[in-house]
Amino acid sequence: MSSRSPEIPAPAPETLRARLERARAATADAGADALLIAPGSDLRYLLGEAGGSFERLTTLVVPAEGTPALVVPKLEAPGYAAVPTGELGVEVVTWVDGEDPYRMVADRLGKPGRVAVSDGLIALHVLAFRAALGSAEQTLAGPVIRELRMRKDAAEIDALRRAGAAIDRVHARIAEWLRPGRTEAEVGADIAAAIVEEGHLHADFVIVGSGPNGASPHHDVSGRVIERGDVVVVDIGGPIPEGYNSDSTRTYAVGEPRDADVAETYAVLQRAQQAAVEAVRPGVTAQSVDAAAREIIADAGYGEFFIHRTGHGIGLDVHEEPYIVAGNDLALEPGMAFSVEPGIYQPGRWGARVEDIVVVTADGVEALNQRPHELVVLDS
Repeated sequence: MSSRSPEIPAPAPETLRARLERARAATADAGADALLIAPGSDLRYLLGEAGGSFERLTTLVVPAEGTPALVVPKLEAPGYAAVPTGELGVEVVTWVDGEDPYRMVADRLGKPGRVAVSDGLIALHVLAFRAALGSAEQTLAGPVIRELRMRKDAAEIDALRRAGAAIDRVHARIAEWLRPGRTEAEVGADIAAAIVEEGHLHADFVIVGSGPNGASPHHDVSGRVIERGDVVVVDIGGPIPEGYNSDSTRTYAVGEPRDADVAETYAVLQRAQQAAVEAVRPGVTAQSVDAAAREIIADAGYGEFFIHRTGHGIGLDVHEEPYIVAGNDLALEPGMAFSVEPGIYQPGRWGARVEDIVVVTADGVEALNQRPHELVVLDS
């Protein structure tokens, strides 16, 4: 079943061909005989179509040597009609109920020693492949495919720029909806509608964390009525038609904050976020960017209130490689895109977060979100 409607653009065939060739080479470099790619963002990256995952097997078989094949139920094959399989050199292999698609894949591969399967492949299919492939070792495809997807090309970066500009336009309108007497859910519904109005396919997530709810980083929305003096964390994002995602957080105050420590604490957070962005450049490690933010927050006495990594990669998925976290010694390279989003969360009181998407450039960093970083105090 297709998840891409006709108006959603797909990459050019030559782009997809190049990605498939890189996937083949990465498979060989990883010592695997084949990749088995499930429907989802990896399939969209390689074929321009995400498809859908059900009890019937659909998989893209990318052998280290030989012809790639899309193995798909015959009833779902029309959903892939827009994929230029002929131009890509991908054979389409259909099957019907009563046939064994796992055996079909195994027969194509012969006697592989190792196959790399999509990280998100459901257990139903993983276990069936284990039976069909005999003694073949199954490993995760994530470490293979992330080497392709982590470094965005110019078209992908341009799509992320458009996504960033679209979500900035939503943040610019927050004063239309965020005011005392409204519930978080009411504000969130208005924001979700605006996310679509400003160019996204849909709202992937809307967090409106007011007052003590802002101290929960992944709060979502609730029936809490927003009060004058609340500090409110608004974290929003979604995909634009090309499939690339936005993700941006700003913190607002509904009138003057009721807590006396808000201004001082928020100033620490703002310095930490700026320092982390300024630390980004080719050759530095992901963990060093995390440390740039974390040290400022810890030195100010708020270390225990910064309870998550500084950032995550973004692209066709909202969360993907690289992760900006302690212990990740990955050296950053041009084209890597990720969030920089330190936060300070004081349970039972209030929280704050500032988040931009950034891209590593040849000599530094480009921020894709341009809204002000200061605490935005709204007239109440």
